[in-house]
Amino acid sequence: MTAVTDPQDVYDGAHPVRTLRRMFRGQGGRLTVATAAFAVKHSPIWIIPLLTANVIDVVVEHQPLHELWVSAVLMAVLIAQNLPLHQLYVRMLSRSVRTVETNLRMALAQRLQELSIGYHRRVSAGVLQAKIVRDVENVVESSRQAFDSGMAAITTLTGAIVITAIKVPEFLPVYAVAVPAAAALVVSMRRRMTARNAAFRAEVENMSARVSEMTHLIPITRAHALERDELDRMGATLVGVRDAGIRLDVTNGWFGALSWILMQLLSVACLIGAAWVAWTGRFGMTAGDVTMLSSYFVALTGSVTAIMSLTPIITKGLESVRSMSEVLTEPDVERNAGKAVVDDVHGDVQFHDVTFHYADAPDEVAVEALDLHVRAGETVALVGPSGSGKSTVLNMVIGFLAPTSGRILLDGRDMAGLDLRTYRRFLAVVPQESLLFEGSVRDNVTYGSHDLSDDAVLEALRGANALGFVEQMGGLDAVIGERGARLSGGQRQRLAIARALVRDPRVLVLDEATSALDTASERLVQEALARLMAGRTTFVVAHRLSTIRGADRIAVMRDGRLVEIGSHAELVSADGAYAELERLSSGATNA
Repeated sequence: MTAVTDPQDVYDGAHPVRTLRRMFRGQGGRLTVATAAFAVKHSPIWIIPLLTANVIDVVVEHQPLHELWVSAVLMAVLIAQNLPLHQLYVRMLSRSVRTVETNLRMALAQRLQELSIGYHRRVSAGVLQAKIVRDVENVVESSRQAFDSGMAAITTLTGAIVITAIKVPEFLPVYAVAVPAAAALVVSMRRRMTARNAAFRAEVENMSARVSEMTHLIPITRAHALERDELDRMGATLVGVRDAGIRLDVTNGWFGALSWILMQLLSVACLIGAAWVAWTGRFGMTAGDVTMLSSYFVALTGSVTAIMSLTPIITKGLESVRSMSEVLTEPDVERNAGKAVVDDVHGDVQFHDVTFHYADAPDEVAVEALDLHVRAGETVALVGPSGSGKSTVLNMVIGFLAPTSGRILLDGRDMAGLDLRTYRRFLAVVPQESLLFEGSVRDNVTYGSHDLSDDAVLEALRGANALGFVEQMGGLDAVIGERGARLSGGQRQRLAIARALVRDPRVLVLDEATSALDTASERLVQEALARLMAGRTTFVVAHRLSTIRGADRIAVMRDGRLVEIGSHAELVSADGAYAELERLSSGATNA
Protein backbone atom coordinates (compact mmCIF):
# COMPACT_ATOMS: atom_id res chain seq x y z
CA MET A 1 0.00 0.00 0.00
CA THR A 2 1.35 3.40 -0.97
CA ALA A 3 -0.13 6.84 -0.52
CA VAL A 4 -0.61 9.21 -3.41
CA THR A 5 2.61 11.19 -3.80
CA ASP A 6 1.21 14.15 -5.77
CA PRO A 7 -2.31 14.99 -4.62
CA GLN A 8 -2.64 17.74 -7.23
CA ASP A 9 -2.87 15.01 -9.90
CA VAL A 10 -5.83 13.32 -8.21
CA TYR A 11 -7.77 15.58 -5.87
CA ASP A 12 -9.73 18.57 -7.12
CA GLY A 13 -12.38 20.00 -4.82
CA ALA A 14 -13.97 21.91 -7.69
CA HIS A 15 -14.64 18.66 -9.58
CA PRO A 16 -15.52 16.04 -6.94
CA VAL A 17 -16.98 13.53 -9.41
CA ARG A 18 -13.79 13.52 -11.46
CA THR A 19 -11.80 13.25 -8.24
CA LEU A 20 -13.86 10.28 -7.08
CA ARG A 21 -13.27 8.53 -10.38
CA ARG A 22 -9.53 9.08 -10.06
CA MET A 23 -9.56 7.75 -6.51
CA PHE A 24 -10.87 4.42 -7.78
CA ARG A 25 -8.24 4.27 -10.53
CA GLY A 26 -6.47 0.93 -10.18
CA GLN A 27 -9.58 -0.82 -8.87
CA GLY A 28 -11.05 -1.45 -12.33
CA GLY A 29 -10.45 -5.22 -12.32
CA ARG A 30 -12.15 -5.79 -8.99
CA LEU A 31 -15.05 -3.49 -9.86
CA THR A 32 -15.56 -5.26 -13.20
CA VAL A 33 -15.78 -8.64 -11.47
CA ALA A 34 -18.09 -7.17 -8.84
CA THR A 35 -20.33 -5.68 -11.54
CA ALA A 36 -20.58 -8.96 -13.44
CA ALA A 37 -21.29 -10.94 -10.26
CA PHE A 38 -23.96 -8.45 -9.20
CA ALA A 39 -25.68 -8.48 -12.61
CA VAL A 40 -26.02 -12.26 -12.55
CA LYS A 41 -26.94 -12.65 -8.89
CA HIS A 42 -29.54 -9.88 -9.23
CA SER A 43 -31.09 -11.37 -12.38
CA PRO A 44 -34.04 -13.05 -10.56
CA ILE A 45 -35.50 -9.59 -9.96
CA TRP A 46 -36.11 -9.01 -13.67
CA ILE A 47 -36.34 -12.61 -14.97
CA ILE A 48 -38.82 -14.03 -12.45
CA PRO A 49 -41.63 -11.64 -13.55
CA LEU A 50 -41.26 -13.12 -17.05
CA LEU A 51 -41.44 -16.65 -15.66
CA THR A 52 -44.39 -15.63 -13.50
CA ALA A 53 -46.18 -14.38 -16.62
CA ASN A 54 -45.57 -17.77 -18.25
CA VAL A 55 -47.00 -19.56 -15.21
CA ILE A 56 -50.16 -17.39 -15.29
CA ASP A 57 -50.60 -18.02 -19.01
CA VAL A 58 -50.19 -21.78 -18.43
CA VAL A 59 -53.04 -21.62 -15.94
CA VAL A 60 -55.33 -19.22 -17.82
CA GLU A 61 -54.79 -20.71 -21.28
CA HIS A 62 -54.45 -24.36 -20.09
CA GLN A 63 -51.04 -24.79 -21.75
CA PRO A 64 -48.99 -28.06 -21.34
CA LEU A 65 -48.23 -28.73 -17.67
CA HIS A 66 -44.51 -29.44 -18.24
CA GLU A 67 -43.99 -25.73 -18.94
CA LEU A 68 -45.01 -25.09 -15.34
CA TRP A 69 -42.28 -27.43 -14.06
CA VAL A 70 -39.68 -25.86 -16.38
CA SER A 71 -40.53 -22.43 -15.01
CA ALA A 72 -40.26 -23.76 -11.43
CA VAL A 73 -36.79 -25.27 -12.04
CA LEU A 74 -35.54 -22.07 -13.68
CA MET A 75 -36.81 -20.02 -10.73
CA ALA A 76 -35.05 -22.32 -8.23
CA VAL A 77 -31.75 -22.16 -10.13
CA LEU A 78 -31.92 -18.37 -10.39
CA ILE A 79 -32.57 -18.06 -6.67
CA ALA A 80 -29.84 -20.55 -5.63
CA GLN A 81 -27.06 -18.88 -7.64
CA ASN A 82 -27.48 -15.73 -5.53
CA LEU A 83 -25.43 -17.10 -2.61
CA PRO A 84 -22.03 -17.80 -4.25
CA LEU A 85 -22.22 -14.80 -6.57
CA HIS A 86 -23.27 -12.48 -3.74
CA GLN A 87 -20.21 -13.60 -1.77
CA LEU A 88 -17.97 -12.93 -4.79
CA TYR A 89 -19.57 -9.52 -5.28
CA VAL A 90 -19.15 -8.50 -1.63
CA ARG A 91 -15.53 -9.65 -1.55
CA MET A 92 -14.54 -7.75 -4.72
CA LEU A 93 -16.42 -4.58 -3.79
CA SER A 94 -15.15 -4.61 -0.21
CA ARG A 95 -11.51 -5.02 -1.26
CA SER A 96 -11.89 -2.18 -3.74
CA VAL A 97 -13.64 0.26 -1.41
CA ARG A 98 -11.50 -0.56 1.63
CA THR A 99 -8.33 -0.11 -0.41
CA VAL A 100 -9.51 3.36 -1.47
CA GLU A 101 -10.40 4.11 2.16
CA THR A 102 -6.92 3.14 3.35
CA ASN A 103 -5.21 5.07 0.57
CA LEU A 104 -7.31 8.14 1.32
CA ARG A 105 -6.43 8.14 5.00
CA MET A 106 -2.78 7.51 4.18
CA ALA A 107 -2.80 10.37 1.66
CA LEU A 108 -4.31 12.69 4.29
CA ALA A 109 -1.79 11.57 6.92
CA GLN A 110 1.05 12.10 4.44
CA ARG A 111 -0.21 15.55 3.55
CA LEU A 112 -0.51 16.53 7.21
CA GLN A 113 3.15 15.59 7.63
CA GLU A 114 4.08 17.77 4.63
CA LEU A 115 2.01 20.85 5.48
CA SER A 116 3.84 23.72 7.08
CA ILE A 117 3.75 24.41 10.80
CA GLY A 118 2.02 27.68 9.93
CA TYR A 119 -0.87 25.76 8.40
CA HIS A 120 -1.22 23.55 11.49
CA ARG A 121 -1.34 26.68 13.65
CA ARG A 122 -4.14 28.12 11.51
CA VAL A 123 -6.30 24.98 11.29
CA SER A 124 -7.70 23.21 14.34
CA ALA A 125 -6.54 19.66 15.00
CA GLY A 126 -10.20 18.73 15.55
CA VAL A 127 -11.11 19.88 12.03
CA LEU A 128 -8.28 17.82 10.52
CA GLN A 129 -9.30 14.81 12.59
CA ALA A 130 -12.87 15.13 11.26
CA LYS A 131 -11.56 15.02 7.69
CA ILE A 132 -9.54 11.85 8.29
CA VAL A 133 -12.29 10.06 10.21
CA ARG A 134 -15.70 11.41 9.17
CA ASP A 135 -15.08 12.60 5.60
CA VAL A 136 -13.30 9.42 4.54
CA GLU A 137 -16.09 7.34 6.08
CA ASN A 138 -18.65 9.41 4.18
CA VAL A 139 -16.86 8.78 0.89
CA VAL A 140 -16.60 5.05 1.60
CA GLU A 141 -20.24 4.65 2.61
CA SER A 142 -21.49 6.81 -0.25
CA SER A 143 -19.46 4.78 -2.75
CA ARG A 144 -20.68 1.49 -1.30
CA GLN A 145 -24.35 2.52 -1.22
CA ALA A 146 -24.15 4.07 -4.67
CA PHE A 147 -22.71 0.85 -6.07
CA ASP A 148 -25.19 -1.40 -4.25
CA SER A 149 -28.34 0.59 -5.02
CA GLY A 150 -27.13 1.90 -8.35
CA MET A 151 -26.23 -1.53 -9.69
CA ALA A 152 -29.55 -2.96 -8.48
CA ALA A 153 -31.46 -0.16 -10.19
CA ILE A 154 -29.48 -0.26 -13.43
CA THR A 155 -29.64 -4.05 -13.87
CA THR A 156 -33.36 -4.08 -13.07
CA LEU A 157 -34.06 -1.24 -15.50
CA THR A 158 -31.97 -2.85 -18.23
CA GLY A 159 -33.58 -6.28 -17.84
CA ALA A 160 -37.11 -4.88 -17.69
CA ILE A 161 -36.65 -2.67 -20.74
CA VAL A 162 -34.99 -5.41 -22.84
CA ILE A 163 -37.69 -8.00 -22.09
CA THR A 164 -40.48 -5.48 -22.59
CA ALA A 165 -38.95 -4.50 -25.95
CA ILE A 166 -39.07 -8.15 -26.97
CA LYS A 167 -42.49 -9.06 -25.58
CA VAL A 168 -44.55 -5.84 -25.79
CA PRO A 169 -42.52 -3.12 -27.57
CA GLU A 170 -45.61 -0.90 -27.83
CA PHE A 171 -45.39 -0.33 -24.07
CA LEU A 172 -41.86 1.21 -24.05
CA PRO A 173 -43.08 4.85 -24.41
CA VAL A 174 -44.87 4.47 -21.06
CA TYR A 175 -41.58 3.60 -19.39
CA ALA A 176 -39.95 6.64 -20.96
CA VAL A 177 -42.19 8.97 -18.93
CA ALA A 178 -40.62 7.99 -15.60
CA VAL A 179 -37.00 8.84 -16.39
CA PRO A 180 -37.39 12.52 -17.41
CA ALA A 181 -39.84 13.07 -14.54
CA ALA A 182 -37.28 11.73 -12.07
CA ALA A 183 -34.46 13.71 -13.69
CA ALA A 184 -36.45 16.94 -13.41
CA LEU A 185 -37.02 16.30 -9.70
CA VAL A 186 -33.32 15.61 -9.06
CA VAL A 187 -32.21 18.78 -10.85
CA SER A 188 -34.72 20.91 -8.96
CA MET A 189 -33.53 19.67 -5.56
CA ARG A 190 -29.79 19.16 -6.08
CA ARG A 191 -28.60 22.73 -5.50
CA ARG A 192 -30.47 23.04 -2.22
CA MET A 193 -29.22 19.64 -1.02
CA THR A 194 -25.61 20.56 -1.88
CA ALA A 195 -25.86 23.78 0.11
CA ARG A 196 -27.44 21.99 3.09
CA ASN A 197 -24.68 19.33 3.08
CA ALA A 198 -21.95 21.97 2.96
CA ALA A 199 -23.49 23.86 5.88
CA PHE A 200 -23.85 20.69 7.94
CA ARG A 201 -20.26 19.64 7.22
CA ALA A 202 -18.99 23.06 8.38
CA GLU A 203 -20.94 22.78 11.64
CA VAL A 204 -19.59 19.27 12.31
CA GLU A 205 -16.01 20.44 11.73
CA ASN A 206 -16.63 23.32 14.14
CA MET A 207 -17.95 20.83 16.69
CA SER A 208 -14.86 18.60 16.26
CA ALA A 209 -12.61 21.59 16.89
CA ARG A 210 -14.62 22.53 19.98
CA VAL A 211 -14.49 18.98 21.39
CA SER A 212 -10.72 18.85 20.88
CA GLU A 213 -10.32 22.20 22.62
CA MET A 214 -12.64 21.22 25.48
CA THR A 215 -10.78 17.99 26.25
CA HIS A 216 -7.45 19.83 26.40
CA LEU A 217 -8.88 22.51 28.67
CA ILE A 218 -10.55 20.18 31.18
CA PRO A 219 -7.85 20.58 33.90
CA ILE A 220 -8.04 24.39 33.64
CA THR A 221 -11.84 24.35 33.39
CA ARG A 222 -12.13 22.16 36.49
CA ALA A 223 -9.53 24.15 38.45
CA HIS A 224 -11.41 27.43 37.92
CA ALA A 225 -14.94 26.03 38.28
CA LEU A 226 -15.77 26.98 34.69
CA GLU A 227 -17.63 23.80 33.80
CA ARG A 228 -20.89 25.67 33.24
CA ASP A 229 -19.25 28.20 30.92
CA GLU A 230 -17.59 25.45 28.90
CA LEU A 231 -20.86 23.51 28.65
CA ASP A 232 -22.62 26.66 27.45
CA ARG A 233 -20.01 27.08 24.70
CA MET A 234 -20.33 23.43 23.73
CA GLY A 235 -24.13 23.68 23.88
CA ALA A 236 -24.15 26.58 21.41
CA THR A 237 -21.97 24.56 19.04
CA LEU A 238 -24.16 21.47 19.35
CA VAL A 239 -27.28 23.54 18.68
CA GLY A 240 -25.63 24.74 15.48
CA VAL A 241 -24.99 21.13 14.44
CA ARG A 242 -28.55 20.17 15.37
CA ASP A 243 -30.15 23.01 13.40
CA ALA A 244 -27.99 22.38 10.33
CA GLY A 245 -28.80 18.66 10.58
CA ILE A 246 -32.53 19.35 10.83
CA ARG A 247 -32.43 21.58 7.74
CA LEU A 248 -30.55 18.85 5.86
CA ASP A 249 -32.96 16.12 7.01
CA VAL A 250 -36.02 18.19 6.07
CA THR A 251 -34.62 18.83 2.59
CA ASN A 252 -33.87 15.13 2.15
CA GLY A 253 -37.37 14.31 3.45
CA TRP A 254 -39.03 16.55 0.87
CA PHE A 255 -36.98 14.90 -1.83
CA GLY A 256 -37.84 11.37 -0.68
CA ALA A 257 -41.57 12.04 -0.32
CA LEU A 258 -41.91 13.80 -3.69
CA SER A 259 -39.99 11.08 -5.51
CA TRP A 260 -42.12 8.32 -3.88
CA ILE A 261 -45.40 10.03 -4.74
CA LEU A 262 -44.34 10.60 -8.34
CA MET A 263 -43.28 7.01 -8.87
CA GLN A 264 -46.37 5.52 -7.21
CA LEU A 265 -48.70 7.58 -9.39
CA LEU A 266 -46.85 6.46 -12.50
CA SER A 267 -47.02 2.83 -11.30
CA VAL A 268 -50.80 3.00 -10.82
CA ALA A 269 -51.20 4.58 -14.26
CA CYS A 270 -49.14 1.74 -15.80
CA LEU A 271 -51.26 -0.98 -14.15
CA ILE A 272 -54.56 0.56 -15.22
CA GLY A 273 -53.28 1.24 -18.74
CA ALA A 274 -51.97 -2.32 -19.25
CA ALA A 275 -55.22 -3.79 -17.94
CA TRP A 276 -57.28 -1.61 -20.29
CA VAL A 277 -55.12 -2.58 -23.30
CA ALA A 278 -55.48 -6.31 -22.49
CA TRP A 279 -59.25 -5.96 -21.94
CA THR A 280 -59.70 -4.30 -25.34
CA GLY A 281 -57.61 -7.03 -26.99
CA ARG A 282 -55.08 -4.67 -28.51
CA PHE A 283 -51.49 -5.76 -29.29
CA GLY A 284 -52.36 -9.36 -28.40
CA MET A 285 -51.60 -8.81 -24.71
CA THR A 286 -52.38 -11.66 -22.31
CA ALA A 287 -53.18 -11.71 -18.60
CA GLY A 288 -49.59 -12.83 -17.99
CA ASP A 289 -48.32 -9.81 -19.93
CA VAL A 290 -50.37 -7.48 -17.73
CA THR A 291 -48.83 -9.04 -14.61
CA MET A 292 -45.35 -8.87 -16.13
CA LEU A 293 -45.68 -5.23 -17.22
CA SER A 294 -47.13 -4.23 -13.87
CA SER A 295 -44.30 -6.00 -12.05
CA TYR A 296 -41.72 -4.42 -14.32
CA PHE A 297 -43.13 -0.96 -13.88
CA VAL A 298 -43.19 -1.40 -10.12
CA ALA A 299 -39.55 -2.54 -10.37
CA LEU A 300 -38.79 0.33 -12.72
CA THR A 301 -40.36 2.95 -10.45
CA GLY A 302 -38.61 1.37 -7.47
CA SER A 303 -35.31 1.52 -9.33
CA VAL A 304 -35.77 5.14 -10.35
CA THR A 305 -36.81 5.99 -6.77
CA ALA A 306 -33.70 4.20 -5.51
CA ILE A 307 -31.52 6.19 -7.90
CA MET A 308 -33.16 9.42 -6.76
CA SER A 309 -32.76 8.45 -3.11
CA LEU A 310 -29.04 8.10 -3.78
CA THR A 311 -28.82 11.79 -4.55
CA PRO A 312 -28.58 12.92 -0.87
CA ILE A 313 -26.08 10.14 -0.16
CA ILE A 314 -23.93 10.95 -3.20
CA THR A 315 -24.16 14.68 -2.47
CA LYS A 316 -22.92 14.03 1.06
CA GLY A 317 -20.02 11.96 -0.27
CA LEU A 318 -19.07 14.57 -2.87
CA GLU A 319 -19.10 17.27 -0.20
CA SER A 320 -16.67 15.13 1.81
CA VAL A 321 -14.48 14.81 -1.30
CA ARG A 322 -14.41 18.61 -1.49
CA SER A 323 -13.60 18.79 2.21
CA MET A 324 -10.65 16.39 1.96
CA SER A 325 -9.40 18.15 -1.17
CA GLU A 326 -9.00 21.32 0.89
CA VAL A 327 -6.21 19.56 2.77
CA LEU A 328 -4.84 17.41 -0.04
CA THR A 329 -4.39 20.35 -2.42
CA GLU A 330 -3.33 22.93 0.19
CA PRO A 331 -0.20 24.57 -1.28
CA ASP A 332 1.34 25.61 2.06
CA VAL A 333 3.71 22.63 2.23
CA GLU A 334 7.37 22.17 3.02
CA ARG A 335 9.02 21.26 -0.29
CA ASN A 336 12.18 19.16 -0.08
CA ALA A 337 12.12 17.30 -3.39
CA GLY A 338 15.25 17.89 -5.46
CA LYS A 339 17.10 19.76 -2.72
CA ALA A 340 20.57 18.91 -1.42
CA VAL A 341 20.80 16.04 1.06
CA VAL A 342 22.51 16.84 4.37
CA ASP A 343 24.93 14.03 5.23
CA ASP A 344 26.76 15.72 8.09
CA VAL A 345 26.27 18.74 10.34
CA HIS A 346 28.93 20.62 12.30
CA GLY A 347 26.49 23.13 13.71
CA ASP A 348 27.62 26.52 12.39
CA VAL A 349 24.48 28.67 11.90
CA GLN A 350 24.42 32.16 10.40
CA PHE A 351 21.50 34.56 10.02
CA HIS A 352 22.20 37.13 7.28
CA ASP A 353 19.79 40.11 7.29
CA VAL A 354 16.84 37.81 8.03
CA THR A 355 13.32 39.25 8.09
CA PHE A 356 10.15 37.28 8.61
CA HIS A 357 6.44 38.11 8.29
CA TYR A 358 3.67 35.64 9.16
CA ALA A 359 1.26 35.10 6.27
CA ASP A 360 -1.80 35.96 8.37
CA ALA A 361 -0.18 39.24 9.53
CA PRO A 362 1.89 40.49 6.58
CA ASP A 363 2.05 44.05 7.93
CA GLU A 364 3.64 42.96 11.22
CA VAL A 365 7.32 42.11 11.35
CA ALA A 366 8.07 39.08 13.54
CA VAL A 367 11.84 39.24 12.95
CA GLU A 368 13.57 42.16 11.27
CA ALA A 369 17.06 42.42 9.76
CA LEU A 370 18.56 39.77 12.05
CA ASP A 371 22.31 39.19 11.77
CA LEU A 372 23.54 36.45 14.08
CA HIS A 373 26.43 33.99 13.77
CA VAL A 374 26.31 30.98 16.11
CA ARG A 375 29.50 28.95 15.90
CA ALA A 376 29.55 25.15 16.07
CA GLY A 377 29.32 23.96 19.66
CA GLU A 378 28.26 27.37 20.99
CA THR A 379 25.27 27.96 23.26
CA VAL A 380 23.25 31.06 22.49
CA ALA A 381 20.28 32.07 24.61
CA LEU A 382 17.46 34.24 23.24
CA VAL A 383 15.73 36.51 25.73
CA GLY A 384 13.21 39.29 25.52
CA PRO A 385 9.56 40.08 26.21
CA SER A 386 6.70 38.11 24.66
CA GLY A 387 6.33 38.83 20.97
CA SER A 388 9.95 39.85 20.54
CA GLY A 389 10.62 37.12 17.94
CA LYS A 390 12.40 34.46 20.00
CA SER A 391 10.16 31.54 19.06
CA THR A 392 10.17 32.65 15.42
CA VAL A 393 13.97 32.43 15.39
CA LEU A 394 13.82 28.93 16.89
CA ASN A 395 11.30 27.83 14.27
CA MET A 396 13.60 29.11 11.54
CA VAL A 397 16.50 27.14 13.05
CA ILE A 398 14.35 24.01 12.97
CA GLY A 399 13.27 24.82 9.42
CA PHE A 400 9.59 25.18 10.24
CA LEU A 401 9.68 28.72 8.90
CA ALA A 402 11.67 30.15 5.98
CA PRO A 403 12.83 33.79 5.97
CA THR A 404 10.68 36.25 4.08
CA SER A 405 13.96 37.86 3.08
CA GLY A 406 17.60 37.22 3.91
CA ARG A 407 19.39 33.90 4.29
CA ILE A 408 20.13 31.30 6.97
CA LEU A 409 23.33 29.35 6.42
CA LEU A 410 24.02 25.94 7.93
CA ASP A 411 27.73 25.18 7.80
CA GLY A 412 27.96 27.74 5.00
CA ARG A 413 25.08 26.28 2.94
CA ASP A 414 21.84 28.17 2.40
CA MET A 415 19.08 26.25 4.20
CA ALA A 416 16.64 27.21 1.42
CA GLY A 417 18.46 24.72 -0.81
CA LEU A 418 18.68 21.86 1.71
CA ASP A 419 16.43 18.86 2.21
CA LEU A 420 15.30 19.80 5.71
CA ARG A 421 14.20 16.24 6.48
CA THR A 422 17.81 15.08 6.23
CA TYR A 423 19.02 18.09 8.25
CA ARG A 424 16.62 17.28 11.08
CA ARG A 425 18.28 13.90 11.60
CA PHE A 426 21.03 15.94 13.26
CA LEU A 427 18.62 18.11 15.27
CA ALA A 428 16.83 17.62 18.59
CA VAL A 429 14.14 19.77 20.20
CA VAL A 430 13.14 19.86 23.86
CA PRO A 431 9.99 22.02 24.12
CA GLN A 432 8.30 23.49 27.17
CA GLU A 433 5.71 20.73 27.18
CA SER A 434 7.30 17.39 26.35
CA LEU A 435 5.45 15.49 23.64
CA LEU A 436 5.04 11.90 24.75
CA PHE A 437 2.61 9.25 23.55
CA GLU A 438 0.91 6.28 25.16
CA GLY A 439 3.36 3.39 25.18
CA SER A 440 6.40 2.15 27.02
CA VAL A 441 9.42 4.12 28.18
CA ARG A 442 11.45 2.37 25.48
CA ASP A 443 8.98 3.35 22.76
CA ASN A 444 9.09 7.01 23.77
CA VAL A 445 12.85 7.28 24.16
CA THR A 446 13.63 5.44 20.91
CA TYR A 447 10.97 7.29 18.90
CA GLY A 448 12.47 7.52 15.40
CA SER A 449 15.51 5.46 16.42
CA HIS A 450 14.12 1.94 16.81
CA ASP A 451 17.41 0.14 16.14
CA LEU A 452 18.93 1.30 19.42
CA SER A 453 20.01 -1.30 21.95
CA ASP A 454 18.63 -1.35 25.49
CA ASP A 455 22.10 -0.42 26.77
CA ALA A 456 22.04 2.76 24.69
CA VAL A 457 18.58 3.60 25.99
CA LEU A 458 19.61 3.02 29.60
CA GLU A 459 22.69 5.19 29.12
CA ALA A 460 20.51 8.00 27.74
CA LEU A 461 18.12 7.67 30.69
CA ARG A 462 21.07 7.83 33.07
CA GLY A 463 22.37 10.96 31.36
CA ALA A 464 18.93 12.52 31.59
CA ASN A 465 18.61 11.81 35.33
CA ALA A 466 15.65 9.59 34.48
CA LEU A 467 16.95 6.08 35.19
CA GLY A 468 15.91 6.12 38.85
CA PHE A 469 12.21 6.78 38.37
CA VAL A 470 12.09 4.52 35.29
CA GLU A 471 13.42 1.58 37.33
CA GLN A 472 10.88 2.32 40.05
CA MET A 473 8.10 2.19 37.42
CA GLY A 474 9.24 -1.21 36.19
CA GLY A 475 11.98 -0.53 33.65
CA LEU A 476 11.96 0.10 29.90
CA ASP A 477 8.67 -1.73 29.36
CA ALA A 478 6.75 0.41 31.86
CA VAL A 479 3.78 2.14 30.24
CA ILE A 480 3.71 5.91 30.83
CA GLY A 481 0.05 6.52 29.93
CA GLU A 482 -1.50 8.85 27.38
CA ARG A 483 0.77 11.89 26.96
CA GLY A 484 2.81 10.63 29.88
CA ALA A 485 -0.10 10.87 32.32
CA ARG A 486 1.67 8.65 34.89
CA LEU A 487 4.66 11.02 35.06
CA SER A 488 5.26 14.35 36.72
CA GLY A 489 6.24 17.38 34.64
CA GLY A 490 9.91 16.97 35.54
CA GLN A 491 9.86 13.27 34.71
CA ARG A 492 8.29 13.96 31.33
CA GLN A 493 10.97 16.53 30.54
CA ARG A 494 13.73 14.12 31.52
CA LEU A 495 12.30 11.47 29.20
CA ALA A 496 12.25 14.09 26.44
CA ILE A 497 15.91 14.85 27.17
CA ALA A 498 16.74 11.12 27.05
CA ARG A 499 15.05 10.99 23.64
CA ALA A 500 17.24 13.88 22.50
CA LEU A 501 20.39 12.25 23.92
CA VAL A 502 19.94 9.00 21.99
CA ARG A 503 19.73 11.00 18.75
CA ASP A 504 23.21 12.47 19.45
CA PRO A 505 22.22 15.74 17.73
CA ARG A 506 24.62 18.40 16.46
CA VAL A 507 22.06 21.21 16.80
CA LEU A 508 19.87 21.47 19.88
CA VAL A 509 16.81 23.67 20.43
CA LEU A 510 15.53 24.22 23.97
CA ASP A 511 12.26 26.14 24.12
CA GLU A 512 11.37 27.09 27.71
CA ALA A 513 12.40 23.58 28.73
CA THR A 514 12.31 24.27 32.48
CA SER A 515 9.80 27.13 32.84
CA ALA A 516 6.94 24.94 34.12
CA LEU A 517 8.94 22.98 36.70
CA ASP A 518 9.34 23.29 40.43
CA THR A 519 12.75 24.01 41.92
CA ALA A 520 13.69 20.37 42.66
CA SER A 521 12.63 19.15 39.23
CA GLU A 522 14.33 22.11 37.55
CA ARG A 523 17.67 21.22 39.17
CA LEU A 524 17.51 17.63 37.88
CA VAL A 525 16.46 18.79 34.42
CA GLN A 526 19.17 21.47 34.31
CA GLU A 527 21.80 18.86 35.15
CA ALA A 528 20.50 16.64 32.36
CA LEU A 529 20.39 19.57 29.93
CA ALA A 530 23.98 20.45 30.74
CA ARG A 531 25.07 16.96 29.67
CA LEU A 532 22.88 17.21 26.55
CA MET A 533 24.28 20.62 25.54
CA ALA A 534 27.94 19.69 25.91
CA GLY A 535 29.74 20.09 22.58
CA ARG A 536 26.54 20.85 20.65
CA THR A 537 25.28 24.01 18.98
CA THR A 538 22.42 25.05 21.25
CA PHE A 539 19.69 27.63 20.92
CA VAL A 540 17.90 28.34 24.19
CA VAL A 541 14.78 30.35 24.93
CA ALA A 542 14.13 30.72 28.64
CA HIS A 543 11.78 32.85 30.69
CA ARG A 544 13.91 32.55 33.82
CA LEU A 545 17.13 34.45 33.18
CA SER A 546 18.83 32.52 35.98
CA THR A 547 18.75 29.39 33.81
CA ILE A 548 20.75 30.90 30.92
CA ARG A 549 23.52 32.80 32.70
CA GLY A 550 26.01 30.11 31.71
CA ALA A 551 25.30 30.48 27.98
CA ASP A 552 28.27 31.44 25.81
CA ARG A 553 26.29 34.41 24.53
CA ILE A 554 22.90 35.92 25.27
CA ALA A 555 20.96 37.62 22.47
CA VAL A 556 18.43 40.20 23.62
CA MET A 557 15.48 40.74 21.27
CA ARG A 558 12.80 43.39 21.23
CA ASP A 559 10.07 43.91 18.61
CA GLY A 560 11.72 41.41 16.29
CA ARG A 561 15.15 43.07 16.36
CA LEU A 562 18.41 42.01 18.00
CA VAL A 563 19.27 44.85 20.37
CA GLU A 564 22.13 43.36 22.41
CA ILE A 565 24.38 40.32 22.43
CA GLY A 566 27.17 39.17 24.71
CA SER A 567 27.89 37.06 27.78
CA HIS A 568 25.94 37.50 30.98
CA ALA A 569 28.75 39.50 32.60
CA GLU A 570 29.24 41.69 29.52
CA LEU A 571 25.57 42.53 29.25
CA VAL A 572 25.13 43.26 32.95
CA SER A 573 28.11 45.63 32.92
CA ALA A 574 26.75 47.33 29.77
CA ASP A 575 23.63 48.27 31.78
CA GLY A 576 21.37 48.03 28.73
CA ALA A 577 18.28 46.06 27.79
CA TYR A 578 19.54 42.83 29.37
CA ALA A 579 20.42 44.52 32.64
CA GLU A 580 16.90 45.92 32.75
CA LEU A 581 15.44 42.44 32.21
CA GLU A 582 17.75 41.12 34.92
CA ARG A 583 16.54 43.71 37.40
CA LEU A 584 12.89 42.95 36.55
CA SER A 585 13.56 39.23 36.93
CA SER A 586 15.31 39.69 40.27
CA GLY A 587 12.47 41.88 41.53
CA ALA A 588 9.87 39.29 40.52
CA THR A 589 11.87 36.53 42.23
CA ASN A 590 12.28 38.52 45.46
CA ALA A 591 8.63 39.44 45.45
